[in-house]
Amino acid sequence: MTINRLFFAYLDESQLITILLPYSYYDGHSSSFHLADGNGNTPLEIQEKIHLDAFLKYVCYSPFQPKIGQSYSIIDQYGGKTDLQIGAVIRTSEFDESFYYDGSDLGVTVIDNRTMFKVWAPTASQVKLVVYDRQYENPKYYPMMREEKGVWRIELGENLDSYPYSFLACINQEWREAVDPYARAVTVNGQYGVVVHLEQTKVSKPQLPEFVHPCDAIIYETHIRDLSAHPASGVNRKGTYLGAAEIGTTSPSGRVTGLSYIKDLGVTHIEFLPFHDFEGVDERYPDKDYNWGYNPVHFNVPEGSYASNPEDPYRRIIELKELIATVHAQGLRVIMDAVYNHVYVRENSPFEKLVPGYYFRHGQDGLPSNGTGVGNDFASEKLMARKFILDSIRYWLTEYQVDGFRFDLMGILDIQTMLEVKRVAQEIDPSVILIGEGWDLNTPIEAGKKATIGNQAMLPCIGQFNDWFRDSIKGSTFNLFDRGYALGNERYTEAAKQVLAGSVGIDNRKVGLFSEPRQSVNYVECHDNHTLWDKLVACEVDFPERKHRLATSLVLLAQGIPFIHSGQEFFRTKNGVGNSYKSPDEINWLDWERRDQFIGNVDYIKGLIAIRKSHRAFRLPDTVSIRKHVSYLSLPAPLLGYCLLEVQEYGKWKDIYVLINPTVEQENFLLPEEGEWKILANHLYTSAIPFAEIQGKSVDIEPYSLMIIVR
Repeated sequence: MTINRLFFAYLDESQLITILLPYSYYDGHSSSFHLADGNGNTPLEIQEKIHLDAFLKYVCYSPFQPKIGQSYSIIDQYGGKTDLQIGAVIRTSEFDESFYYDGSDLGVTVIDNRTMFKVWAPTASQVKLVVYDRQYENPKYYPMMREEKGVWRIELGENLDSYPYSFLACINQEWREAVDPYARAVTVNGQYGVVVHLEQTKVSKPQLPEFVHPCDAIIYETHIRDLSAHPASGVNRKGTYLGAAEIGTTSPSGRVTGLSYIKDLGVTHIEFLPFHDFEGVDERYPDKDYNWGYNPVHFNVPEGSYASNPEDPYRRIIELKELIATVHAQGLRVIMDAVYNHVYVRENSPFEKLVPGYYFRHGQDGLPSNGTGVGNDFASEKLMARKFILDSIRYWLTEYQVDGFRFDLMGILDIQTMLEVKRVAQEIDPSVILIGEGWDLNTPIEAGKKATIGNQAMLPCIGQFNDWFRDSIKGSTFNLFDRGYALGNERYTEAAKQVLAGSVGIDNRKVGLFSEPRQSVNYVECHDNHTLWDKLVACEVDFPERKHRLATSLVLLAQGIPFIHSGQEFFRTKNGVGNSYKSPDEINWLDWERRDQFIGNVDYIKGLIAIRKSHRAFRLPDTVSIRKHVSYLSLPAPLLGYCLLEVQEYGKWKDIYVLINPTVEQENFLLPEEGEWKILANHLYTSAIPFAEIQGKSVDIEPYSLMIIVR
């Protein structure tokens, strides 16, 4: 609906009204304005006039506070009239506190044969529920009743199972149709919400292995479609939830693939790239396009392109739950990649349609901010925006039984929201793991309130992706040709010492990047940017396989939380594509034939995982323990040797030495003393059970390799 307005008026504070008169309308001049509510006209006090390029701006004071959700008109000296629109008042703390609703029943509630709908739309003057038939036709309109805190409600005495629905809200005299932000099911491609009975989708959660501390986690990141799409995956239902849940699948060589392969590696957690509903793939033709999933649309609904039948709103729910249950049955936990920092298109978002101007941050110029780089920043500090995130976290934990969250662009979110996330999540599951990208992005909240690495001291129980580790070990992510410590760059030697010790600060460095090792998510590769193998190829390095193996080994041996990108263990390549978010399957899939080709490296990494799990000294729980037990040998750079001394309280071995040679030459390391030293790892083999002993007072370490010795 288009409204022709002679001039414009906005409620910008509770009693402050901004009026814009175009110069083409009486040269922009009016000596008086009145506020009309249908019962009479109230004169406004003109406090200020400001000349703009196309308008004369009047800042006016109202003697009473206009009621949000009620219609008003502004009348000028000539009798011209316009409607009073909701303006910047929506971004005031007064509005936020006045309309905060703490109920747990937004969205749809089904009780017996009655269905209740609730939606938060405080600036709407009218709201209607629209219910379609199951062919998405013949809409029926039901006026909703306004209740306290800007919540609109209606209860229908009928069973609406599988019926599509939406909301129609009249805001600033315009009707907008929106999908329910709290929708738990949608029609194909998310056009409408759908009423579902979730009790029909229940899946029980099996008993999982004990998980005591975040540093016990070994995270394996993968994409539901990538996991099974390759022709050699042995998976029947490729690219789907059900395909990712197939077990016992094998490549043509007979080696296990897919979920069974991940279990066999020995990791503890699978982190799936986003599986909430996203844009970028037509759910009816999922093979036509590809997307990582960072285009969020409906946050509480599983993505339909992974479902066997996206037309059936139940299938995506049931099949995702079956996938998670199957992962649990393998003794593994599931981390959900959560993208609460932005939406795909702000203008089309249910948030913006139902409460325009509220859910997204705006700069001083009044325009939406863009710290995310995708056109909008979710205003997590707003009370109802924060509530939505918390309600969503609670929903995924209880309904889908996920075991953790990875927060995309967490630095956009505010600290208070993340602390509330931690509280809510740990009340439900004390073993939940929370990690995120704490990059400092240009979004208009105070620097001290952002959930960034720089503010890690205020986020003590949340892991942060450690870019210091990443860039020190492999080289800068944003300079393809920069080589890190594992690639032979001596200038990263001191940094390597620090990051291998959990980035908490040891030796002369008393203050680290993090307060505790549980905050450091150590990685050299993830879905973003070039794979490590492609970086090595671009740098035209010698010994690429050894350098790659060394870098990945350091991820697994460092204090903190190790994070491995799927396929990293067999030198995953994306053929040089640095941002494959919508590249075809042939670029993104896990190449199981390549896995077979490099099975020796897979076995090496598998052995390192077993070593890490076999002794808690490789995953010390706190900074005090790291500073007590970790010390470095005095060696010429770039050689490194560190000791884990007197660690028998954490496992079988009393003393552990890790010796690292990132050079092109074989190097001889003197042992601190003679003794019955046994080898757990060298340049060829890794095992939690010693496979050789050292004779003599020294040991040779091959180029670009490491050795782990114990006694």
